[in-house]
Amino acid sequence: MTNNHYITVPNKITEKSFEMIHDEINKIDPNYKFNSPIEDAIITRAIHTTADFDYMHSLSFTDDAISKIKHAMLNGGTIITDTTMALSGINKRKLDELGCNYKCFISDPEVFKMAEEKGITRSMAAIEVAAKLPTEKVFVIGNAPTAVYKILSMIDEGRLDVNAVIGVPVGFVEAAESKQALDESNTPSIAALGRKGGSNLAAALTNAILYNLDIIE
Repeated sequence: MTNNHYITVPNKITEKSFEMIHDEINKIDPNYKFNSPIEDAIITRAIHTTADFDYMHSLSFTDDAISKIKHAMLNGGTIITDTTMALSGINKRKLDELGCNYKCFISDPEVFKMAEEKGITRSMAAIEVAAKLPTEKVFVIGNAPTAVYKILSMIDEGRLDVNAVIGVPVGFVEAAESKQALDESNTPSIAALGRKGGSNLAAALTNAILYNLDIIE
């Protein structure tokens, strides 16, 4: 039997979802407090995207990363993703309105060539190619721990400048370790500590900032 009372308006679905998430958070931990309105927006959207309340505690924000991502978005910076899936989930129309660039180099011919010649992953080669961009840079990593490690090593070597890194690769081999290394580095970051993450989460975190630029200090 068809339910004739379900919500069909997209923004109403999101609003209802956010209300339910906050109600659920209050049940899980009545004493839970968000550190700021923007962290509320980011964590809530992460849960909305994944239906996973672990992100209440596993999302870590360091070194004013949110404000530095905002600065890149508003000043002609480039959002660089490690996967086409992450890029496809980001609101590119909104980025276009802001004059913010976006790239994914994973299928770039130069990346294929470099990966083969150097014996490294394409994700690592893609970071080397992205490092050449003249703009402010925000890396959005949802799949490849090697990309996170490459970013950190190139920063240490003085070969890469970044505004911030959203690091949420998912999986078992080096995923948790790479995010822990990112979180403990001096690089401004948003990291999903532990094994969980993914390209969908990476896109959701980026969109959460993109949709809430007005509440970021």
